[in-house]
Amino acid sequence: MNLLVSLGTVDAETWKTVGIVAGILAGIAIVLVALILIVGKVFKVDVDEKVSKILEDLAGANCGGCGCSGCSGFAQKLACGKANLSDCHVTSPEKKAEIAKILGIEVKEEEPTVAVVKCKGGANAFNAFEYKGNPTCAACNGLLGGYKKCKTACLGCGDCANVCPEKAIKIVNGVAEVIPERCISCGACISACPKHIIERIPAKAPVYVACSSHCKAKEVTSQCKVGCIGCGICAKNCPHGAIIMVDNLPVFDYTKCTGCMTCVNKCPRKIIFAR
Repeated sequence: MNLLVSLGTVDAETWKTVGIVAGILAGIAIVLVALILIVGKVFKVDVDEKVSKILEDLAGANCGGCGCSGCSGFAQKLACGKANLSDCHVTSPEKKAEIAKILGIEVKEEEPTVAVVKCKGGANAFNAFEYKGNPTCAACNGLLGGYKKCKTACLGCGDCANVCPEKAIKIVNGVAEVIPERCISCGACISACPKHIIERIPAKAPVYVACSSHCKAKEVTSQCKVGCIGCGICAKNCPHGAIIMVDNLPVFDYTKCTGCMTCVNKCPRKIIFAR
């Protein structure tokens, strides 16, 4: 009998202790929640309305052509004055004008552009060795500058095509080609190419040079079947003076080019292409 009374007394005391502990813990939890709410209110960072408004007008392609990971990062940089509106080639001129108003700046009129791959090597460019590594241009280029003898030749692994948000690039005969009617000139392919042979030209440009080699003729012919040999025939025969030779490659002044196609017809290597 005494044992039972003793056990009952112990249970009552134990539960009393448990209740006290639970009450203390609950009190601590309430205090912590209150502190979190107070700290959150005091140190709350309001979302910059300017960034939100800019985001509403950006194209939303998230292509990365501006150098940011996406439109959100670009909007933040614009709001802070750390980026130029011209870095985005996807947003329409009308929307850029709206963003310029938000930023309080004048928007410059930009000529529409399109990307071109300045190479037609591919299967026409001779191999220096057989490559069997990671099938990306970046990995291939990391090994002695790639497996092509010409070190400005397209490697044809398709890194540019893989990042293109509009599927505007295809690999043909071992070399990348831009589908102009799909290209939005975002620049994602330009950033992805380890050879830096993808460039923007005016969308209205009639022709372009599909070679990036600055080597002399003898070296070019030992590396590629179609590479520019720097002969200058295109420049000499251009009736409008729209071509000059710079470091063994023809450079076009598209403000003078009329699209007469004289250069296309005269080029002995057929490396100047009509668009």
